[in-house]
Amino acid sequence: QVQLVESGGGLVQHGGSLRLSCAASGRAFSGTTMGWLRQVPGKERDFVAAITSGGGSTYYADSVKGRFTISRDKAKNTVYLQMSSLKFEDTAVYYCTVWYDSSRAPDPYRFDYWGQGTQVTVSS
Repeated sequence: QVQLVESGGGLVQHGGSLRLSCAASGRAFSGTTMGWLRQVPGKERDFVAAITSGGGSTYYADSVKGRFTISRDKAKNTVYLQMSSLKFEDTAVYYCTVWYDSSRAPDPYRFDYWGQGTQVTVSS
């Protein structure tokens, strides 16, 4: 059974930084794309960022480009999201996500696994 354990969320001031981590276990993750979705209650799920297995390709939502950086440690089956210059609109629950089909761009509504989520709150 796949387990995705997120950590690093919390309360941060506007303009601050946070680093999210997601440790994956339970199945082989080579060849997968891993990344993050986020969701605010009552709103649609949004794609944030993703990275392919070898790190050769990264994907970012336009709203986070230049502020967020995704990275991956293959040996540890861990993906990271470094978030900087955080804005109020970044407040959401962030979900670690796995796509086994890396031939396509990651789709926020077609994925294979996602975690329990970690809350990120940006305050004034």
